[in-house]
Amino acid sequence: METLRERKKQRTREALLRTALELFITQGYERTTVDDIADAVDVSQRTFFRYFAGKEEAALALEGMTVAHFLEAVRERPSHEAPMEALRQAVLEGWDTLNDVIEAVVPVELYLRMHKVIESTPALLAAHLRRSVEIEEAIALILAEREGVDMDTDPRPRLAVAVFGGVMRLTERQWSTGGDFSLDAMRTLTISYLEQVGPALSESWRTR
Repeated sequence: METLRERKKQRTREALLRTALELFITQGYERTTVDDIADAVDVSQRTFFRYFAGKEEAALALEGMTVAHFLEAVRERPSHEAPMEALRQAVLEGWDTLNDVIEAVVPVELYLRMHKVIESTPALLAAHLRRSVEIEEAIALILAEREGVDMDTDPRPRLAVAVFGGVMRLTERQWSTGGDFSLDAMRTLTISYLEQVGPALSESWRTR
C-alpha cells in the first residue's frame, strides 16, 4: 500500500509537472525558468530537481507516459495480427484510452496543447526527435520478439517501424498546424493516414 509520504511526493511531482506545462504554454518554453516553476508551486529549485533533471524532462514527461502505454499495448496485441496491423490497433487503442493515462495527472487538453509547444520550439522538437529514434528501436524489438525474428539479420521489424514512425510523425505535424486541436481530430487523422500506407506503397499514384 502506498504510504502518506509517497502520496505527498506524487502530488508534488504532479503539481510541478502541471505548473510547468501551463507556464510553457502561456509564456513559452524558452522564457520559463525552473525558478518560475518552483515559485509557482511554492517549493525550492532543489525540490524541482528531485523530480526532474531539467525543463526538457518536464516538458516531455507526458510523452514518456503515452509511449510506455503504447509499447505495452503493442506487446498485448493478439499474436495472429500482422505487425503493421498490431501497430495500427495499438495506436488507436492508445488514443481511445489516453484519458485514462493522462487525466490522472493533467487535463488531456493541456497535453494536447503541449504538443504544439513541442512542435514550435526547436530545442524541444530536437529532443522529441531524438527520443523518437530510441522509441522506434524499442518498437522494432517488440515486433521482432512477437514474430520470432532476429533484428540483426532480418530488416523487416525496423522497416515496418520506420514506415509507421514516418506516418505518425506526419500525423503529428499536420495536426499541430491545423485548426482542430481536439483528441478526436488527432485520432481521425491517424486513422486516415494509416489507412493510406498500403496504397501509397504498393499502388500507382497516377490518375488516368
